[in-house]
Amino acid sequence: MEIEKNKLASHVSRSKPVYINDFSLYCILGGDKVQVLDALKNGRRGCFTTYDVAGVQRPAATIDPATLAPVQEKKFDNRVNRLSQAALVGIEKTIQKAVEKYGANRVGVFIGSCDNGSEASLAALKQFKETGSFPEGYVLDYQRADFPAQFIAQRYGITGMLSVHSTACASSASAFVSARNNLYADNCDVAIVGGVDIASLSVILGFASLEAMSDRPTNPFSANRSGLTLGDAAVFFVVTRTPDADLCMADCENLKVIGFGESADADHITAPRADGEGAYQAMKAALEDAGLNASQIDYVNLHGTGTELNDAMESRAVQRIFADSIGAETASVPVSSTKALTGHTLGAAGALELAFCCLAMTGNHEYPLPAHLFDGVVDPNLPPLHLVKAGETAKNLKYCMSNSFAFGGCNVSLIVENGGV
Repeated sequence: MEIEKNKLASHVSRSKPVYINDFSLYCILGGDKVQVLDALKNGRRGCFTTYDVAGVQRPAATIDPATLAPVQEKKFDNRVNRLSQAALVGIEKTIQKAVEKYGANRVGVFIGSCDNGSEASLAALKQFKETGSFPEGYVLDYQRADFPAQFIAQRYGITGMLSVHSTACASSASAFVSARNNLYADNCDVAIVGGVDIASLSVILGFASLEAMSDRPTNPFSANRSGLTLGDAAVFFVVTRTPDADLCMADCENLKVIGFGESADADHITAPRADGEGAYQAMKAALEDAGLNASQIDYVNLHGTGTELNDAMESRAVQRIFADSIGAETASVPVSSTKALTGHTLGAAGALELAFCCLAMTGNHEYPLPAHLFDGVVDPNLPPLHLVKAGETAKNLKYCMSNSFAFGGCNVSLIVENGGV
C-alpha cells in the first residue's frame, strides 16, 4: 500500500493546478457566503415552490423572479442572465481588475448551462400559435448555447475566448476542465468559470416525463427516495494558472483545484451505468491527477440526485474508491448530497457544489461540513456511507472532492485543496 501511495503522490499532473482568486454564488439558500454556509452546516433547506405538472404537485427550488433585477441591455434580459447578474455582483471588482491587468483579450469565459432561454421561446411559440406573430423584441438568440457566456463577455468588455458546455448535470464541472486546459495551453491568462441554470417549466416537464422528478423534496440515499427536485443557481469563479496576489481575495488565498477527472461510459442516454464504473473512473482519474490516495480525501460532495439509479450506482462507486481500495469494510470519508437543500441545479450543479466545498474550507480548526438532509431511513441495499449530520465538523479539511454525473454517461470529479491546512 505504501508503494502505491508513494507512486500516486509523485504524479506529475500536480504541476497543473488552477488557483481560485474569487468566487460568488446565488441559489435558493441566498447569495451571501456566510448565510449559505450556515444553511449548509445546519441542513436548512431553501424555500421550495410547488408546480402543478399534469395534476401532480412538484416542488422546485426556484428563486422568485421578482427578486432578480432586470439586465440593463434589453437583448440580454432574460431569467437566466438576471440570475447570472445576481451572482456576478460579488466578483465584479475582481473581474474588472483581471481585465485591466491582463487585457480583455486574455480573459476567457467558460460556462456550463443547459437551459438558456426556453421560457421565452415557449411563451413566444404560444403567442405565435394564438396570434400568428411572435412577441415584439423576441429573438432566437435566447436559445443559443453561448448566450450566457456572451452576456458575461459583453458586461465586462471581454474579447477573449468563450466556451460553453452543455453536458447536462456535469456542465459546469466540464467547464472547469476546459478552463484548466485552456489556461495551460496559453489561450488565456484568467478564466471566469462556472455555471447557471434555471428550473424552467420546460425542464420540469421534461424530468417529469422521464419519471425522475419527485412529488416531494428530494430524499437522497434513503430507502424512500422517489426522485429529484430541480433548482435555480448561478455560480462563478475567477481562476488563474499561477497565484495572483492582485486578484486573490482573502477567503480564497489558499484554495486551488488540483484534481480533474473525467469519464464517458455512454451506457444510456439518461440512466447512469448501474455498476458505477463510470463514476468510479472519474473519481479515480481525479485522484491520480491530484497525486492523492483516496484515504487523503477529507470530504466528498456527492452527486446524490435522490433517484433510485443514481444513488445506487454512486454509493457502489464511493465504496469501491474509498473502502475497497484501502481494504476497509465501509467508506469512512464524510459525504453528503446538498441537493436536498438547493435542488438539483443541473448545469450549475458542478460549480455550485465545488463552491460549497470551498465555503466549508474557510473554517479555522473546526471546519463545518455540508449536512446530508434526508429522512434518516438508510437503504439496506446500498453500501453504507458516512452521511454528514447537521452540525458535524471536521478537524482537518485539506482535500475535498465534488462529483458530477450526467446524462449520457458524462462523469466529472474535481478535487480542491486548502493549502492553508
